Amino acid sequence: MVLVTIGLSAILWLTQSLRFIEMTVNRGSSVGMFVELTLLVLPNFMSFILPVALFAVVLFTYNKLITDRELVVMRAAGISHMALARPALLLAFATMLFNLLLNVWLIPLSVQRFHLLQTELRSATSSLLQEGAFNQIAPNLTVYVGAKSPKGELLDVIVHDRRNPRRTVTIMAERGALLKGPTDDSPPKILLINGTRQQVAPNSTRLSLLYFDNYAMQFSNDSKQDASHEHDPRGCYLDELFGATEASLGPVTYREYQVEGHQRLAAPLYHFAFALLASACLLAGWFNRRGQGDRLILAIGLMIGVQALSLVISNLATRHLALVPLLYITPVVVALGALAALTTLRDGTPLWRRFAPR
Repeated sequence: MVLVTIGLSAILWLTQSLRFIEMTVNRGSSVGMFVELTLLVLPNFMSFILPVALFAVVLFTYNKLITDRELVVMRAAGISHMALARPALLLAFATMLFNLLLNVWLIPLSVQRFHLLQTELRSATSSLLQEGAFNQIAPNLTVYVGAKSPKGELLDVIVHDRRNPRRTVTIMAERGALLKGPTDDSPPKILLINGTRQQVAPNSTRLSLLYFDNYAMQFSNDSKQDASHEHDPRGCYLDELFGATEASLGPVTYREYQVEGHQRLAAPLYHFAFALLASACLLAGWFNRRGQGDRLILAIGLMIGVQALSLVISNLATRHLALVPLLYITPVVVALGALAALTTLRDGTPLWRRFAPR
């Protein structure tokens, strides 16, 4: 279980780290910042990795026991299906507790820290301005700096601003300096001295030229992104999710908060559902000397179907909160169905039929 979880986490860490390379390299951040950013996304993914890893190891272990004929000996010794499935259920209980810890505490903590580091990267504009290069500060915002003085003053500055599609502005100045915002989270500004501001009027070729002694402009344009971070349900604890009101968030965000909170509580139930599903597919029923390929395919297909069904239900629940109970009902029904299969006798006869009148 540990090896499979580490392997899946390493694969996801590698794929997710690629999208942070450009952010950290272009913005001059350290290797430690890059590693921390990539590690902070792992708790969110481990909530999905753990049930799948548990299903895989239970399926592999019991298939190995069947292949080595050890399960035949255990059944001949009188060990029941439930006794054989007990180790898988104990492991499911342990991983369920860890997943609950992730959903209740570690995931919101890591998401909040991740957003804080992103804000720090966007605010650290001074490290972005490389001498003699066109620096992409933000989408549609390019800044060129000819040189930097020992005091940190910017010399021979060119700013090309296309953030407003109706207005393209080019500014050239002899020198400039970076100014911090009123708060630590606010984006920095640049003060330009002795320059010109060129703008082409929309739907025309007329050039508007402005000479200035000093001119200040804001670098970042991430206000919308910061606002989305404030209402990111992944960064909220359970009391914040369930304590939110529709009047303060709006109907759409309110439904997202409610579904996120119920998903965190329902996700640990899938550990028992998947462990019982894998156990029932391999332990219940007849023994086949030709192999268990058909049962393996059946178990994997059922697991994928249950996982897809849970995603569909979560998406529908964000539109209709009346479907929220299905988040809990789905894993419970799967677990009960697998549990019923495990109570089948060795010859394949259901347990209830043993006591039925003949």
